[in-house]
Order: sequence, then structure tokens, then C-alpha cells
Amino acid sequence: MEGNSATPVKYDMEVVRWFTIAAAIYAVVGTLVGVIIAAQLAFPLMNFDLEWLTFGRLRPLHTNAVIFAFGGCVLFATGHYIVQRTGGTRLWSNKLAWFTFIGWNLIIVSAVVSFPMGWTQGKEYAELEWPIDLAIAVVWLVYGFNYIMTVGIRKTSHIYVSNWFTMAMIVMITYLHVFNSLAIPVSLTKSYSIYSGVQDAMVQWWYGHNAVGFFLTGGFLAIMYYFVPKQAGRPVFSYRLSVLHFWALAFGYVWLGGHHLQYTALPDWTGSLGAAVSLAMIIPSWGGAMNGMMTLSGAWDKLRTDYILRFLVVSLAFYAMSTFEGPVMSIKTVNALSHYTDWTIGHVHSGALGWVAMVSFGAIYHLIKKLWGVDKMYSDSLVNVHFWLATIGTVIYVVAMWVSGIMQGLMWRDYDEYGTLSYTFVESVSAMHPYYVMRMIGGLIFNIGTVIALFNIVMTVRTAASLRSTNAVAAHA
Repeated sequence: MEGNSATPVKYDMEVVRWFTIAAAIYAVVGTLVGVIIAAQLAFPLMNFDLEWLTFGRLRPLHTNAVIFAFGGCVLFATGHYIVQRTGGTRLWSNKLAWFTFIGWNLIIVSAVVSFPMGWTQGKEYAELEWPIDLAIAVVWLVYGFNYIMTVGIRKTSHIYVSNWFTMAMIVMITYLHVFNSLAIPVSLTKSYSIYSGVQDAMVQWWYGHNAVGFFLTGGFLAIMYYFVPKQAGRPVFSYRLSVLHFWALAFGYVWLGGHHLQYTALPDWTGSLGAAVSLAMIIPSWGGAMNGMMTLSGAWDKLRTDYILRFLVVSLAFYAMSTFEGPVMSIKTVNALSHYTDWTIGHVHSGALGWVAMVSFGAIYHLIKKLWGVDKMYSDSLVNVHFWLATIGTVIYVVAMWVSGIMQGLMWRDYDEYGTLSYTFVESVSAMHPYYVMRMIGGLIFNIGTVIALFNIVMTVRTAASLRSTNAVAAHA
């Protein structure tokens, strides 16, 4: 899997260290904002009557923080790490890697300022205004150029499958972001999409689902295919299956966006096409999940003591579940019940918390030990505590939204004998309250886990630094 050479390669790992620490910090911040907005839905007083802290302004801050701040930094950390280790070479340009780090974090700071101010395009997962969109395009292209050039100077003849997933993500996200963000600026803080009406919706969900498909799936499958074999100490179960997984995902995912717009003004065939391809995508998705699981053949006993491996394995279970649930929800008869309900929120978070966050933390813990040259974390027990808090918090959150969403759908379409609605919308909102409290509790449990992870990571880094200084003094004595 990794490059071999007569002389050891001195890799560019300092930028990877900084991205890894940044990811751990953003995990705490992003999930904390999520807990706050969950509390606002359960208890409206939590809006504090301040326009900058209302749900409408904090919600995009939460989604961008967890997807692009936390998820993005995880992808940059692992991407810069994997491309060097699998290619047996340093980065093509360490300076461009640092440009990516500084640029991406400036973009995140600009999001923290702009969203509470109400500066937004109102496009889901693409709310940032046009000057920041331009900055995203520049930073992303620099990262992509540096990554592909590093693949080009590799010392190995083979390009490992993780690199293919990452390069597919880089290419797809580039044109998804550019075309969905095309807008006419009217000021520094306001612009209007060049698309109108149903075309805007179609382009938005072509972008929206492929942001999930390539940023939150393709990029994190690259992580899975590298870190699961590494942590398990076993080769990937079937390399051929991983290649099939890649090509099926690359060609299949791009057709799915229309299934977000069933029963809208979109032509009916677009939703049907999206649903049909969504159902077909279960096969490669489950093939990939099984490939990861089967990599542990002969190493399942490691789960008793390897808490990092637990994160990676449970993430695969959630990946399999989410990639089954999504296609089922795209079927028109199911969508008639689930559309606009909290079931969608449950589905999103089973993928975001169960798949993306769990595989991310498995990779982060693995990286911390490798990057700082330690055999164990500051506290392996705290890794175990974090694992259980993350798992329990995710299950509570997702179950609450499943029950809430199905109840919503049933209440909204229940008629009495006179053909009028049995429940008012306000009654359905009132019925959701216990589940919104339950969601807040689940999110809080997950957030506490991220705080414990950050503490454990900081203490591991400090311990490693003090050990190095002690060894340096001893060497000079």
C-alpha cells in the first residue's frame, strides 16, 4: 500500500498536524452550535430575542461548521497524509499545502462572521456569499492541483484506490461549487443566483446531493480504504471490489439529485430517474461497506481492546444503513410520507454523525499517534468513553428524528370522515416537542464526546512534546 525506497522519505507532516488539530477543534464548535439550534427548536426562548443568534442564522453556521470546517479539515489532513504515504513521496509543494490551510481557515472565519449577520444566498450547503465563494474556489483548486501533482511525482507505479476517491471528489466538487454558485452580485454581501425557479432548484440539488456523494462520501471512503486496513493490520479484503465501488460511485452518484424534489414543479421523470439510480446505488455502497467489514477477517478480536478500530467499524455499519435508507426514502410512495419531515433530518444525521464523524475520529486518533510518534493516546479509556458517547448520542438523535418524522408525515395527511385535515399544523408541531428535546439530548451527548476527544488529543500532543524535550536533554547530557 505504501511506497518503499532504499532511503526513508522525510514527509511534509507539519501541515497535516495543524489540519488534524483544527478538525478536532471544529468538531467541538460545530456540534455545540448544533446543540444550541436543537435547543432553540425545543425551547424558543433559546433564541434570546437576538437577531444574530436566531435559528435561521445559526443553522447554516452549524451545517457549514460540521461539513466544511470539521469535515473539510479532516479531508485535508488525511488527503495530504495518504497521498504522501501511498506514493512514497513528499508533497509536490509544501507551500501550497500551507496556503490551503491558511485560506480554508480564513474562509471558516468569514462564515462565522457572515452567517450571524444574515449575509446568505439561501442555498442549502452553499449559503456563503459570492466573495467567499470565489475564495473557496481558489483554495480548493490549489489543493486539487497540489494533490494531483503529488500523485504525478509518486515513487510507486500503482495509484492506491484512496487517491482515486480523493481525486474524484476534487474534480466533482470543483464544478459542483462553481456552477451552483454562479450569481449576479449587487453588493459585497448580496447576490442573486443566475438560475431562476425550478432550474435553480434542480441545480441546487444536483449540487446538494453530490456534495453529500463526493465530499461526505467519496472523500471519506478514501479515509476508510486507507485507515481501516492500517488500524486492523490487514490488507483490504478485496482490492478489485474497492475499484468497482469507486467507478460505480463516480458514475452513479451524479444522477441522484432529483430525488430531493419529488412532488415539486420539477418534471416527474427527473425524480423517477433519481429514485431509480438511488436504488441501484445500494449495491456498490453495500459492497464497499462489506469490503471494509471483511477487511477485519481474522482480526475481529482486536475490537475488544482497539477502541480506534471500533470507531471505524461502527462507521461502516452506519454507512451501510444510510446508503440503504436514502434510496428507500427516494421511492415516491415512501417520499410522499417522508418529504419535508424530520425523517430526512434523521437520515442526514445517521450519515453525518454515524458515518462521517465516526470514521473521521477513527482517522484522527490514528493520525495523532502516527504524527506525534506515540504508541498510545494520553488515555485509551477516554477514547472508549468517546466511542460510547458518540454511538449513544447518535442513536438517540436518529431514533428521535425517525419517530418524529414518521409521526409528522402521518399527522399531515390524516383526514376525518368529512375530508378535512384531522390535525392543524400547530398540533403537529406540539406533538414533536418531546422528540425535539430527545434530539437535543442526543446531540449534547455527542458534543460532550467531542470535548473529551479534544482534551485527550491536546494532552497526547503535550505529553509527546514533553517526552521529546526530555529525550533531547538526555541526549545532550
